[in-house]
Amino acid sequence: MSWEDHHKRLVARIAIAFSLTLLVDAIGTVLIWALERHAQGTEIHDFGDALFFTTVQLLTVSSQLKNPLTSAGRVVDVALEVWALFVVTAIAGSFAAFFGSADPS
Repeated sequence: MSWEDHHKRLVARIAIAFSLTLLVDAIGTVLIWALERHAQGTEIHDFGDALFFTTVQLLTVSSQLKNPLTSAGRVVDVALEVWALFVVTAIAGSFAAFFGSADPS
């Protein structure tokens, strides 16, 4: 059993999306931690809280935390949500292209 080119392209696209999302998660975590940890009423007290918030935003586009409370934190949050939507649609498109190219008709 061997992989054809379209299998390799699908795996490459998923790997790129996953890798870039990890990078976005790391950058978002640092930004949220820096922007939100001193806000009045924040639920982000340490780096772990920021990592949890950022990762949950990327995975589900929602969180049970009250954050973000700062204007800059809200901008970062919107960017995280846009990224998550972009990646979901890009991966869906990759799967559609994969299955469409395998169609013999």
